[in-house]
Amino acid sequence: MTTINIEHTSRWFGNVVAVNDVTMTIGPGVTGLLGPNGAGKSTLINMMGGFLSPSTGAVTLDGKPIWRNESVYRQIGVVPEREAMYDFLTGREFVVANAELHGLGKQEAQRALATVEMEYAQDRKIATYSKGMRQRVKMASALVHEPSVLLLDEPFNGMDPRQRMQLMDLLRRMGAEGRTVLFSSHILEEVEQLASHIEVIVAGRHAASGDFRKIRRLMTDRPHRYLVRSSDDRALAAALIADPSTAGIEVDLTEGALRIQAVDFGRFTQLLPRVAREHSIRLLTVSPSDESLESVFSYLVAA
Repeated sequence: MTTINIEHTSRWFGNVVAVNDVTMTIGPGVTGLLGPNGAGKSTLINMMGGFLSPSTGAVTLDGKPIWRNESVYRQIGVVPEREAMYDFLTGREFVVANAELHGLGKQEAQRALATVEMEYAQDRKIATYSKGMRQRVKMASALVHEPSVLLLDEPFNGMDPRQRMQLMDLLRRMGAEGRTVLFSSHILEEVEQLASHIEVIVAGRHAASGDFRKIRRLMTDRPHRYLVRSSDDRALAAALIADPSTAGIEVDLTEGALRIQAVDFGRFTQLLPRVAREHSIRLLTVSPSDESLESVFSYLVAA
């Protein structure tokens, strides 16, 4: 069970503070790192991968410092966002070179290329690769030594839908095997589908951590929104609006449903079934309409 710990870590470049007093733990499974552009995600990944030193604080792998510690690099694979590669090499030559840096050989390189399904193009020059193909060959080079930790910065950029699904399946398998996988993405749908845990960075600071649905339920200062269909929407609305847990109700004629704003999540979840039972109203649909990752992210960024 390999764990990365970031403790009161900051990183600045001249007068620019990229990461500001961040503390978080990244453990086994798949973790999504979220934040708007310029939030500090890449800086954090570079510190976790050993490419940058923290200005203050500590970044450790199972208690050992990562910066300038060659022993931990054997456990870490990094897929950076930047496109800079050795375009004059073939895909196979590039992955073999990375294997040799770890004291490995062609057999391990071939296995890594097969894992990302790049065998068909392994003898072509990287200069001829599409962006999605470049992403996959970078992935192969990061996997060649079978790391217990995989760090990916915007790995889905440039991939077509089929390539994205293949990579998502691979990351799920790695997480299920007990490896520690962290990826950043600006496509919220991908994070929602893939990550069991999220870390949110806003303006260099740690904004939230955990399952995004649980984070949403802890945001008690924002109304919770529900889409509710029932056998008698108007009677249900009249009964619910009288309770202080309900801030507002709109009858949506297009959807044939009620749109409800609840200001007290716990009280409302008990109120709704009780009111329906007392008034002999059948509840047909009760669906949170703002518990998506996109809603949570927008609330956090706007906070």
